[in-house]
Amino acid sequence: MKEMLRVGVIGLGCRGTGLLQTCLLPQKDVQVTAVCDCYEDRRDRAVQLVLDAGQPRPRALADHRVLLAMEEVDAVVITASWDSHINLACDAMNAGKYTALEVGGAYSLDDCWKLVRTYEQTGTECMILENCCYGRDELMVLNMVRRGLLGEIVHCQGGYCHDLRDEISQGRENRHYRFRNYLGRNCENYPTHELGPIANVLDINRGNRMLTLVSVASKAAGLHDYILREKGADYDAAQMRFAQGDVVTTIIKCARGETITLRLDTTLPRAYSRGFQVQGTRGMFMEDNNSVFLDGRDNRYDYSWKERWNSAEEYRQDYDHPIWKAYLAEGIKGGHDGMDWLEFRAFIEAARANAPAPIDVYDAAAWMSISCLSEQSVALGGMPMPIPDFTNGKWLQRKPWME
Repeated sequence: MKEMLRVGVIGLGCRGTGLLQTCLLPQKDVQVTAVCDCYEDRRDRAVQLVLDAGQPRPRALADHRVLLAMEEVDAVVITASWDSHINLACDAMNAGKYTALEVGGAYSLDDCWKLVRTYEQTGTECMILENCCYGRDELMVLNMVRRGLLGEIVHCQGGYCHDLRDEISQGRENRHYRFRNYLGRNCENYPTHELGPIANVLDINRGNRMLTLVSVASKAAGLHDYILREKGADYDAAQMRFAQGDVVTTIIKCARGETITLRLDTTLPRAYSRGFQVQGTRGMFMEDNNSVFLDGRDNRYDYSWKERWNSAEEYRQDYDHPIWKAYLAEGIKGGHDGMDWLEFRAFIEAARANAPAPIDVYDAAAWMSISCLSEQSVALGGMPMPIPDFTNGKWLQRKPWME
């Protein structure tokens, strides 16, 4: 067990800088020894943040290969653009660095297989940083499911429903990769926030697996309308035709018979939601009204037909996950309501011990593959697409997550 984990960060945009500030520099057992980005101003800002935290000056690099060759780096956190994640992760594993990569969808099945095969050839651990797996509601529902409160699970839903029109439309000015993705691709481009917690509930890759998907996309109108109103007809992007449909719906069938519905909804006006919903034979949880509905308790079959929803808060005392009970007692830290911190503690502790990644390459490959498969399905009018078994049969024997 390493007393101090020496970390290099690759990618210093908004997400990378935010995680550096909130989830790496405040850790007592982490030293940031190197930072890497192709933009000098981002490197300079990161160096100053490290110095302000009282740590020694890190190396500031434009070439990730130099960072990966450093003996002073034990582990790498990859927070660069979506299209670079898998290649950077494979380079890091080949260099023997315990690896973490931020979320996003894959661009091809070849990339997903490359990630898996690099891990299997090198034995270097790699974790996908899916923070929503550590969310309080998500872990409480997982605890409810494991303890049988909702019965046998039949169907789950989730979404990335987030008005990102301003961020996307400012993409070139802010050097953000979403602009080019929305211009050229039409798919479920950001599936893991909703799918990760659902995969844990359904034991995906651990006694169950995803078999097939179908995806359909609405027309793309939201970004054009927004840019036209906010920037005017003379702005060049107002004349561009964005490929990304405003709402993409994906349905997945699982080996044990469950279904999953995913929704991408990021270019129309709306409130934020991950739409987390779990339905079983004895009850259900619904995020959008923060409620639990239990058979025999909340349904009344009288002439009023007024079944009631119970607030999920009524279930906190009995079903809050032990991780969150301890966390609340210690004090919540970090971003995204504290789940970023829990995710990074899991990564740091595993990396210090060189233990198996809490969310591993098989999960990363399966969850990220939804993007390229949905792109194909959308292009073919909703044609079913087979989802590979990236575990090559290991899912039949792997233990459930966080058991």
